[in-house]
Amino acid sequence: MRVVRRIALGVAFGCVVAVGGWQGGSAAADGTETPAALVDPFVGTGSGGRWVGQVDTFPGASVPFGMTQWSPDTESRPDGGGYNVNDHRITGFSLTHLSGPGCPVAGDIPFLPLAGADGGAADARATATFGHAGEVARPGYYAVTAGGVRTELSTTLRTGVARFGFPAGSVGRLLVKAEGSATHASGASVRTVGDRAVVGQVTSGHFCGNRNRYTLYFAARFDRPVRTARIWPADGKGSAPGATLTFDTRRDRTLRMQVAVSYVSTAGARANLAAEAACWQVECAADRATAAWNRQLGAVTVSGGSRTRRQIFYTALYHSLLHPSVFSDADGRYPGFDGRIHRAPSGHAQYADFSGWDVYRCQIPLLALIAPTQADDMAASLLDDADQNGGWLPKWPVANGQTDVMNGDPADAILADVRAFGDGRLDGRRALRLMVHGAEGRPGPGDPPGQGRYVERPGVAAYLARGYVPNTFRSGTAHVNNGASTTLEYAVADFAVARLAAALGDSGTARRFRARSHNWSRLFDRATRYVRPRDGAGAFPAGPPLDLRDGQDQDGFQEGNAAQYTWMVPQDLPALIDALGGRGAADSRLDAYFGRLNAGPGEPYHWQGNEPAFGTPWIYDSTGRPDRTQEVVRSIADTLYTLTPGGEPGNDDLGAMSSWYVWAALGLYPQFPGVPLLALSTPLFPRAVVHGPGGHDLTVTTSGSGPYVAGLVRDGTPTTATWTDLSASHLDFTLTPDRGSGWGTGPADAPPAFP
Repeated sequence: MRVVRRIALGVAFGCVVAVGGWQGGSAAADGTETPAALVDPFVGTGSGGRWVGQVDTFPGASVPFGMTQWSPDTESRPDGGGYNVNDHRITGFSLTHLSGPGCPVAGDIPFLPLAGADGGAADARATATFGHAGEVARPGYYAVTAGGVRTELSTTLRTGVARFGFPAGSVGRLLVKAEGSATHASGASVRTVGDRAVVGQVTSGHFCGNRNRYTLYFAARFDRPVRTARIWPADGKGSAPGATLTFDTRRDRTLRMQVAVSYVSTAGARANLAAEAACWQVECAADRATAAWNRQLGAVTVSGGSRTRRQIFYTALYHSLLHPSVFSDADGRYPGFDGRIHRAPSGHAQYADFSGWDVYRCQIPLLALIAPTQADDMAASLLDDADQNGGWLPKWPVANGQTDVMNGDPADAILADVRAFGDGRLDGRRALRLMVHGAEGRPGPGDPPGQGRYVERPGVAAYLARGYVPNTFRSGTAHVNNGASTTLEYAVADFAVARLAAALGDSGTARRFRARSHNWSRLFDRATRYVRPRDGAGAFPAGPPLDLRDGQDQDGFQEGNAAQYTWMVPQDLPALIDALGGRGAADSRLDAYFGRLNAGPGEPYHWQGNEPAFGTPWIYDSTGRPDRTQEVVRSIADTLYTLTPGGEPGNDDLGAMSSWYVWAALGLYPQFPGVPLLALSTPLFPRAVVHGPGGHDLTVTTSGSGPYVAGLVRDGTPTTATWTDLSASHLDFTLTPDRGSGWGTGPADAPPAFP
């Protein structure tokens, strides 16, 4: 998801060099550099320019898919990530973050250590000045000196451990900003338990201005007694916005803290603390966090090439593995969409925070391939969410609430991709039943309203009757409705339903939904050869398909325009190419379209920073010009992804933007939702190994040099196919600087059609 901002490019800021603090985890036993040591969490913490804005990652500590992301929030409080590399004041170190969602969210329960006596009423607004000298961020560890206090943080799945080093002769003060969430917060409370602990809660949510809410509970304990505790004045509605705690730091200036969170209760947070907080030393927790990251990042091993390129790769893979987030407590309990407490099956976890519209295209297939156990639980979590919410699959769930952000029905592709790319353990029949209900059902009188009555596919009645979602036009206005992009999204989702049904042997459902997946063609204007919105009477809008005089021609499309969305037909590429006038005409259109690579929403060019365009560079594989796919993908990867704070082409969107780079660097792309096939481009590394489900490895090697493919050997057999299925074990590419090799240009070399 993109929230477009007109932001000037920030000041230049290079990669941060670690100075001081914990130094573990940089080398394996054989002396080679570990994957975690190549990750730079500061990538994405700045602005990438006008159509990128804040990439909005966070630099703080987390483990893969962690419930706790303990990270600094700076004064401008960017969306989700909470940290802007150009800021100079920290408002607190909060316990929850999302990586680049495009709207404010999370940032719950900030703690802020300060030197000096109780600041009185000013504590609620207190900040701490910091600089980047000595600031350190590694997977599972973060450290900075702010306001004269050295703060070091690490995490487990549900807990965090901190070390605060206060200056000599100062009073150790710790602010608990219980109502300091990134969005409107209420119901905050803080209270001490004995003389060494504090507990509390806050109700937050309202993602992208929606009504969703959740309550987060926390429990913290310290290595010494709390000297004084002042609970900030209540707001008159039973809410206490925070507390000021002081500690005796005269002899031992280092205060240690452990903290845990829970979405169930304060008792749940205390139980998580007891289950996971095994040590008081930051180094101990950080070593374990780094080991967890090395195991997860090690699911893909790359070698050769430049160190910078390996750093960009593993940083992208790191960002791809932060979300969705574990939502259940150590005992398996979690609050469901129905407001009741449920329990995940033993040995499994419930997950939350699915950026559906963004991640279904390439992040979920990646997780299914390299983290199949977690992906199975993520898919099962969506099914549980649906069962708790009247049978409706969620669209962009935050915690246990539906936000209904963005359009389409992304859960269908998510579930189909987990089944296609993963270990096959997903309950496919349960998934198919809920997918069909969401695509064809209407809310009945017995359906729970939840947080606002929810229909999985708005406009579904018109879509089923007409084959498209009508758009509304108003003279002189720009964006009114998203009828065209909603239709395209539903058609892709229908294809995913058809693929899962076919895999399960349900031929009737497969045929019905495959027929609907052609509905994009009902919006294809053959006079202009663009996909365009239609009104309720079936008419296309008057005038040209791309009136760019105001630079914002997006009527009918969610964050984009007709030039960008016309290509979003992965399920029917041969038919789309024919409709455009054949391979030559499609190539000419694509060549003009790729005249710019990140043009934003109002120009007839590619916008890499927005997810609907992710698959477009690989369409050349289907037109007989794979050399252009290889050229464009390489150009995007090398120019729009960098080892800098603005080093992504758009909001990270919970790993969506990063996962695109991971696939591109491997020379692979999951072009077709719910289909275990990969389109091919040029791998960036001499050798890469993807450790897939069931111990099946895919090894990708290159010989020669250059951006173009001169030949490919699959499992010992030469091939000119510009795609592969997941049964392949070895793909050995021969590269050349000559774009005219002719490899992959035959009609039979293109990825298959899906009848």
